[in-house]
Formats: sequence, structure tokens, C-alpha cells
Amino acid sequence: MPDDTRDRDETADDEQRQQPERKREDVRDRAQEERAMSGDPGGRLGDLDGALAAQDYPTTTDELVEAYGDYEIEAQGGTMSLEEVLAPTDNQTYDSADDVRSRVLGLVHR
Repeated sequence: MPDDTRDRDETADDEQRQQPERKREDVRDRAQEERAMSGDPGGRLGDLDGALAAQDYPTTTDELVEAYGDYEIEAQGGTMSLEEVLAPTDNQTYDSADDVRSRVLGLVHR
């Protein structure tokens, strides 16, 4: 009967060497998932997307229109300014860039 102890030890050593790499891959994958979940994957917000990321929160609709009202957004019928998109809404408070993105993209899909 062959001695499998050495093979088992080598396999265990290989698995231990791979562990740090697996952890790095898991961290990298999670970071990519978080980026994919936030932001504007379709690029409809154009330059506004980056501006929203730099904005201090909480912020209001009025503050956003004052700061970024001229930014162009791709809508179903062409482009619209942020001011035009948010015009039919009441003054709301947004806690994050994702809140604003969701609201704006929801309005342009109507």
C-alpha cells in the first residue's frame, strides 16, 4: 500500500498557499460588486454622476438644482437638464448620491 501521507501534506501546503490569493480575489470581487450596484451603469447621467459622488449629503432638491441644474441627462426623448428633470418634484432631502441617482433615473424613465 503506497504512503499517501506525503501527497496529503503537499495538497495541504498548496491549499495554504492559495488562501491569501483567494482572500484577495474575494475582496476584489466584493469591491467590484459594490461599484456595480452604485453609480450610473448606463451612463445616462453623464458628468452629473461624478458631481453627485463629490456632493456633501444630506442635500435637497433645491440645492442640487442650484449647483447642478445645467447638467445634461439622457432621457427617453433626448437630453434634459437636471433642473427640467427635477422640476415636477417637491423639495426633498437626499441622503446619498445613490438616492439622487435613483430619483433622477426614475423620473427620466417615465
